[in-house]
Amino acid sequence: QNIKIIRRKLNGFVGFANLPKQWNRKSIRRGFNFNFMIIGENGLGKTTLVNTLFNRSLFPEKDPKDPASEPPSSVEIETVSADIEENGVKLHLTVISAPGFGDAINNTDSWQPIVDEIDQRFNTYLDAENKINRTTIIDNRIHACIYFIEPTGHCLKPLDITFMKNVHTKVNLIPVIAKSDTLTEEEIASFKQRIMEDIKTQGINIFSPPKYEKDDEETILNTHELMSKVPFAVVGSTHVLQTPDKRVVRGRSYPWGVIEVDNEDHNDFIKLRQLLIRDYLEELRETTAHILYENYRTDKLSSLGIKQDNSVFKEFDPIQRAEEEKNLHAAKLAKMDQEMKTVLQQKVAEKEKKLQKSEAELFSRHKEMKDKLLKQIKILEEKKRQLQASQRPTHSEQPKGRKGFLR
Repeated sequence: QNIKIIRRKLNGFVGFANLPKQWNRKSIRRGFNFNFMIIGENGLGKTTLVNTLFNRSLFPEKDPKDPASEPPSSVEIETVSADIEENGVKLHLTVISAPGFGDAINNTDSWQPIVDEIDQRFNTYLDAENKINRTTIIDNRIHACIYFIEPTGHCLKPLDITFMKNVHTKVNLIPVIAKSDTLTEEEIASFKQRIMEDIKTQGINIFSPPKYEKDDEETILNTHELMSKVPFAVVGSTHVLQTPDKRVVRGRSYPWGVIEVDNEDHNDFIKLRQLLIRDYLEELRETTAHILYENYRTDKLSSLGIKQDNSVFKEFDPIQRAEEEKNLHAAKLAKMDQEMKTVLQQKVAEKEKKLQKSEAELFSRHKEMKDKLLKQIKILEEKKRQLQASQRPTHSEQPKGRKGFLR
């Protein structure tokens, strides 16, 4: 039978090139979420920097603390959430802070509540994945962690190294030098070099934008320039000032001049915002989901004894399945036979031990009775000998003569 084949040539535009536009519309309709941590000692300008990043007061201004007041005795976890909209794009932002970190005299294990918070969010997401209905999973995983380094100008402190070594495999770590306006340009350059040497020596991983095959030279150069500024020396401020040349800028005013927040010649705030929000926010989310979370999920399930079953990916073959079941049944029989032999050997060994114990007890009792009998025989023989000795006449005794008158 001849089959008639109709060949048609597709003319013009097919349409799959519109997939990015479809994805764009879907993403805008659904919205985005971004969760990141700000960790550092008290007084390093963490909340001010966050307010500067998003150009709004996410954190209310705090009242000045009394110098005589005692620092918090433990590290607490605080969360602030806000819905932000920019050019029709909605972002649900969550900022997690840890007041009390590094403020105590003894900061041993002060990083533990922060690590527990990251793990707890991973566990919550893992539990949601294992439920029957997974259509309403809320991504509350930590996508980035901005760690504030005190501007000492020397090197990383032991607390800095300990914290980063405990979180760098769980979260995208971004180190920044807080209040960099307290250092000169030479001090900042030297401080950055020492920090990167410590990070490399300690084997700490910090977030680096991924590289793609189709990246053009401009993108590669921009990424290289961006990473050359790590750790970012930043200054945060939401105050609007007027410069001597009549420009209105955000910054800080000093007797010697004005530090402009949005000026790359003054600090690295623009580079930090470019890495964190403008260019690589989605990469931070993908790295968290596809690398950091997957590593945690694998370790978690492996610790519970759950292993990957590759047989679910094989095609079903009835003959092979029957052969596998036959081999499995034979293996079960062999295992049961071996277990029965083992049990029998154990029972025989226990019976032999009991018999040996009974034989030893009988032998001991027989020996005890024999010793008693021998002892009694010796006693009787001794009595017999004494009795015979008492009945035998002695040679010294003379027979007595009759009494009478005849002599």
